[in-house]
Amino acid sequence: MTMETTQGRARRGDTRQRIQDVAVELFAEQGYEKTSLREIADRLDVTKAALYYHFKTKEDILVSIFDDLGAPVEALIEWAEGQPRTPETKREVVRRYGEVMQDAGPLFRFLHENQATVRDLDIGNTVKERLLRLIDVLVEEGAPLSDRIRCHLAMFAMHGLPFILQSSDAPVEDKRMAAREVAFQLIEATVSGAPEA
Repeated sequence: MTMETTQGRARRGDTRQRIQDVAVELFAEQGYEKTSLREIADRLDVTKAALYYHFKTKEDILVSIFDDLGAPVEALIEWAEGQPRTPETKREVVRRYGEVMQDAGPLFRFLHENQATVRDLDIGNTVKERLLRLIDVLVEEGAPLSDRIRCHLAMFAMHGLPFILQSSDAPVEDKRMAAREVAFQLIEATVSGAPEA
C-alpha cells in the first residue's frame, strides 16, 4: 500500500475503515446477500445508528471499498499515460500495480465468491475497465497479437495473485515475487521483439 493511500485512510478515520474491513470479512465468510447491516454493526460492537452515520446500505460500503481500491489504480494509469513506453516504465507499472493489489486479497476473494452480486452492482465492470486501461499503457501501438497477450498475462499475474497457487504452502511474499518475475519476463519479451508463434 502506498504512503498516499495510507494517509488517505488515516484522514477518513478509523471507524470507516473498520466498517469496510469487517464488511469484507463477513461478505467473504457468508456472502454479500446473507450479510445484514445489523451483523456488521454487531461484529463491530457499535449501534446500527453509528453504522448509518458512515454508510446507509451494504451497497454503499461495497462501492466505497472499490472506490478506495480504484483511486491508486487511477493514479497509476494517469502516471503511466504520461510516460514513454520504455521497458523501465512497463516494469514500474507492473511493480506499482502489484503493490496496489498487495492488500486487496480479501476483496478479490469476495469478487470471486460473489460474482452475481458484483455483476448486479456493476462493480465488476469498473474493475475490468481499469485493468484494461492499465494494460493499454503497456501495449505498443501496432503491437503483434502475441505482445498484446503477453501484456495481458503480465497484468493478470499481478491481478490474479490471490487465486494463483492457492494450494501452495509457499509464503505469500514468495508468491508475490514469483508473480512479479513472471510478469517482468512477459513484458521484456514484448520489448525484445519475441517472434510470433
